[in-house]
Amino acid sequence: MDKAFIKGLRLLETLAVSEAPRGVTDLATELKFTKSNVHRLLVTLQQQGYVRQLPPYSTYEPTTKLWELGSHVIRRMDLTKVARPAMTRLAEITGETVHLSVLEDTDVIYLDKIESAHHIRAHTSVGSRAPAFTVATGKAMLAQMPDSYLDRFQPHLKHYTDTTRTTIEELKQDIELVRQQGYAAVLHGEWRDGIAAVACAVLGRSGELIGAIGMSGPDSRIKRKQLKQFSVDVMEAARTIGIALGYSDHR
Repeated sequence: MDKAFIKGLRLLETLAVSEAPRGVTDLATELKFTKSNVHRLLVTLQQQGYVRQLPPYSTYEPTTKLWELGSHVIRRMDLTKVARPAMTRLAEITGETVHLSVLEDTDVIYLDKIESAHHIRAHTSVGSRAPAFTVATGKAMLAQMPDSYLDRFQPHLKHYTDTTRTTIEELKQDIELVRQQGYAAVLHGEWRDGIAAVACAVLGRSGELIGAIGMSGPDSRIKRKQLKQFSVDVMEAARTIGIALGYSDHR
């Protein structure tokens, strides 16, 4: 057990529940830490953006970074709960694997999934990651971001399959197509071979990006025509989730 880490968490928790900024001596007394230990921990927390020092009495209080992290957790929990009915409906319509994802820097994280009943199906795991530029849910979400966001993928572009996009120019072309048609489609797997997928972004109350819903299956079963047909159902599922989260098409 990392004792310094535990002490830092205890210190942060104490500051978070305090009704007023706290001083080093005050915190050391309550937590039964040495003053030098408290000061060292506060400096570290301040450097990481979790705590700020208030003049003129050198007291400390937590920043909103804790709230920001917590809001991400709550949003994901709400999204999973709200999205389940639409995911279930989409799985029934398509018969394929349905997944819910969020964007985190250059990756997508799979929050939830409904497995296809087919013996041969696309395999993803809840909580796992995939490079956002290679999967349909990732491309759908990237289409909601400014073009400058794509530049961060430059160091990460590499071949996963024969069809993986490996230049910024190719990626930008893909993203522009997603914006034009309203959904992202991958006909042949760009992260894993043999996977066809279609996805659409989920937007929140203010039109902000919340996540993406998509369906996927083997490209031996899902051809271009089926993918186009399924795109209508996927977009409707994304719209249904968005409306449940407060989004309005008439904004």
